[in-house]
Amino acid sequence: MLALLLPGCALPIGNREIPPPAVASHASEEVPDAEGPKVEQIGNASWYGPAQDGKETASGETFDQNKLTAAHRTLPLGTKAVVTNLETGKSVNVTINDRGPYVKGRKIDLSRAAAREIGMSANGVAKVKIETKTRQLATRKRSTKSREAAVTTTSTDPPVVSP
Repeated sequence: MLALLLPGCALPIGNREIPPPAVASHASEEVPDAEGPKVEQIGNASWYGPAQDGKETASGETFDQNKLTAAHRTLPLGTKAVVTNLETGKSVNVTINDRGPYVKGRKIDLSRAAAREIGMSANGVAKVKIETKTRQLATRKRSTKSREAAVTTTSTDPPVVSP
């Protein structure tokens, strides 16, 4: 039966159409932004300081009210953000190292030092714009090589198999 089916599968070479060769596109491929998508939010900011100074943050760092850091509910820890006070026009660069704020209607909690930089420490709350590019986690490249090392023998003795 196999002998009856095989001849019908092959076509003579003269009857086959050879497809045209693929033409390489000259269009440039857009490279994705290494820092990730841009995030922009507008909302209220508050600040925190003395009561939390010296305590552990969500990132594991010790909170220092004199450093330019901030707490945000959703931005990845370690993200760099520019926070601009919309009333004064002053901006500060902060690193997200904690979670919060936990007060309804607030987008970000700044350290005391960051709040001072943008002129909001006296009022305690200010309308701000938060701009950042979220960090993308680095991915490891997988090796296609075998994990087993090649064994080179220089002896003429046959290999010994261990029990």
